Amino acid sequence: MLYIKISYAAGFIYSSIDPSQGLNLYKATQGGCVVKPRDEACNKAEGPTQEEIKRIEQILMDDGARPILAGTGSNSLGSGTRYPSLVYRSSSDKERRKSAGDEDVLKQMNIYVRTRTSSGKQLTDFEILKQVPVKNLDTGENMTLSEVRSPPVPEGWNPLSLHILKLTSHLEVNPKESDEESVIGIPPCSEGQPPDEEEGEAEDGSRLKKRTARFKRLLGATVRKTVDKAKSLASEVSHARHKEDVADITDVMNPEANIKIKASSTNKGPYEFTKLQHVQDLYGEHTGAVWCMKFSSCGRLLATAGQDKVLRIWVLKDAYPFFQDMRTKYNADQKSSPTPSQESLVSQHSEEAIAMAAAAEKCTGPFMPKAFCTYIGHTSDLLDVSWSKNYFILSSSMDKTVRLWHISRKECLCCFQHIDFVTAIAFHPRDDRYFLSGSLDGKLRLWNIPDKKVALWNEVDGQTKLITAANFCQNGQFAVVGSYDGRCIFYNTDQLKYHTQIHVRSTRGKNRIGRKISGIEPMPGEDKILVTSNDSRVRLYDLRDLNLSCKYKGYLNVSSQIKASFSHDGKYIIAGSENQCIYIWKTNHDYSKLSSVRRDRSDFWEGIKAHNATVTCAIFAPHPEAIIKSEPDEIGPSEKLPNHQPDPLVEQHKKGCGYVMVSADFNGAIKVFINKTKPKHSSLPYTAIAD
Repeated sequence: MLYIKISYAAGFIYSSIDPSQGLNLYKATQGGCVVKPRDEACNKAEGPTQEEIKRIEQILMDDGARPILAGTGSNSLGSGTRYPSLVYRSSSDKERRKSAGDEDVLKQMNIYVRTRTSSGKQLTDFEILKQVPVKNLDTGENMTLSEVRSPPVPEGWNPLSLHILKLTSHLEVNPKESDEESVIGIPPCSEGQPPDEEEGEAEDGSRLKKRTARFKRLLGATVRKTVDKAKSLASEVSHARHKEDVADITDVMNPEANIKIKASSTNKGPYEFTKLQHVQDLYGEHTGAVWCMKFSSCGRLLATAGQDKVLRIWVLKDAYPFFQDMRTKYNADQKSSPTPSQESLVSQHSEEAIAMAAAAEKCTGPFMPKAFCTYIGHTSDLLDVSWSKNYFILSSSMDKTVRLWHISRKECLCCFQHIDFVTAIAFHPRDDRYFLSGSLDGKLRLWNIPDKKVALWNEVDGQTKLITAANFCQNGQFAVVGSYDGRCIFYNTDQLKYHTQIHVRSTRGKNRIGRKISGIEPMPGEDKILVTSNDSRVRLYDLRDLNLSCKYKGYLNVSSQIKASFSHDGKYIIAGSENQCIYIWKTNHDYSKLSSVRRDRSDFWEGIKAHNATVTCAIFAPHPEAIIKSEPDEIGPSEKLPNHQPDPLVEQHKKGCGYVMVSADFNGAIKVFINKTKPKHSSLPYTAIAD
């Protein structure tokens, strides 16, 4: 195995091939077990140059009179906040607004609000809001603005989305949950309570501006909520009208319910997943939603984590002895005369092994029915996981930490602290001594695990510095992050220097404003990346020219952290959905039969309805041949060698035996599906393999 040896000189990195280098347990555990984010100035990488900013400006100017850089919401990025040179306000306009004052702004809104009494005494916020009459359009009730509270927290949203909404002033922040004052909520002062006179008249103007801004945001948020609700209902109605049931499959795991296979009305077949089999449920261990799920590179281990703050590792039944031996050997390599605690630990492992073996005999699915490892240490929801090639696991959480684990150990090996929620992590694909982390503090960090420090870091530009996705692409040559306002920003990994960016949005319509990037996935064997965003679209970009190759639609992803990903061969794309379905697209659809369809758009999807809640995660297994076993009668006499050994070439072709999918939902249910396909050079009919 070749690894990249990365050394540092004046903040730069150079690479050399050194097969002896790599992450091991000694390097992972040496030094301190808690690492603080010391983002030193010498390790900060360069941002975009002035030429790059001008290039972005020109691209944006071509789209219209004003650049469209805003994300969702009232505090989204705009031209003036991201690039200071893009300011479309003349000095005379600024002076006119400054001289007019905030009271004239309220008059322009056809609302007259008194901020002082006749004697000149400053009114409280409650007294000011009490002057504004409003009407509840749902009930017809007339009330004052002082009686209107912020919209309730949406049901079914993940905590990361709720936190981002609070950061962007879309929801009222509970004082118990945040040290900052709510932007929308009414300050905790009773009616008639005078302000502190010792603050002086100098702060009166700033108070008035804050109240005016709060008032505008409250009105704007109410209007947006109404419009978004109407659009959401229209989208759901439209979505329901454009989907058709293709087949009902008897659910062997739950005979009382059927699995519905759906397809878009434009997809006339042939359908690829009508022979789907539901083979196992991994249900009962996770309490609450599963936010992240990922296979190891070998395909024999599955990591799941989410709302219950616990990282669980599931192992295939065929691979259980191998990993159990790994754990046993590690315990045997400890001190020659084990302590009583170590003896009890070994006996505990023996008891667990006996219980797991007994449970495996009763289980018909490919995975062991109980989690092989259960890692406890995080104090809040887990948001992302990442595997190294030698079975190290990284987990990121809303507790602002990243923890390092290994499959042979039960304890946390190292804890990497951050400033804010860590939304995305990724091991370097060629050197697992390094990993990438993206946080809501807007900083992208490249960590050195053996040295226990931040090797390099860079910061996303803009006012709303929120990194919501991150990954490596082109085999580690570039690091790419996704932002809340819909940008994919590329950095050279060797220096973490800014390279370029893509603004993920449509050219017109409601999606012309960039939405939150929820996932970034490189395409196997191709210089392309798959970008998932909260406009219910999945986009495939060609990294050679940064052009859009294809846009996939059909699923629903408005507020979730749903990520789309590829099958092991790159032929299919899979994603969960907020409407309780699993969606699958062909990466390259056969357009030869269609003459009037745009090749850069695809709504030829197939859907699987097997969950009763939002499907938060859906992934393909990287090595389906490890799960889909060929039956003895599938190899005909002509396909065997004289010594009754299977032909290696035939076995190689049989690796294209089908696809294995695993999905998880908002209630913690995890389901395993198998879709067998006809092996190449096989004389057996398709129905014989599907049974």
